[in-house]
Amino acid sequence: MAIVNADVSTADTTLLTVPASKKYALTTLLVCNTGTDDGTGGNDSVFDCHIVPSGQSKTDTNLILNNLEVAAADTFTFATERLILEEGDRVILVGAAPANLVATLSYLEV
Repeated sequence: MAIVNADVSTADTTLLTVPASKKYALTTLLVCNTGTDDGTGGNDSVFDCHIVPSGQSKTDTNLILNNLEVAAADTFTFATERLILEEGDRVILVGAAPANLVATLSYLEV
């Protein structure tokens, strides 16, 4: 099993691009809000996740998580569904201010 870690930016953050002649099964996506819970919701943040087929652009058509809120000091887990990606397919996250999200993606070569 392999993992990828990245800060989720307010610009496109490509977590994974499947290399040539490979096929990956995505097992778990964790998105953690590293902001402090101050009781006001001021450190809550949102993100989108796209699974983009090879040769295509990020669009609403490949949006799988839309404006998902992660409260400060909380973690979102996406581990129920399994996705198989082929050569050139990408996983892209984009956050919003405050940019205090980090992501971990786990995958297996199949």
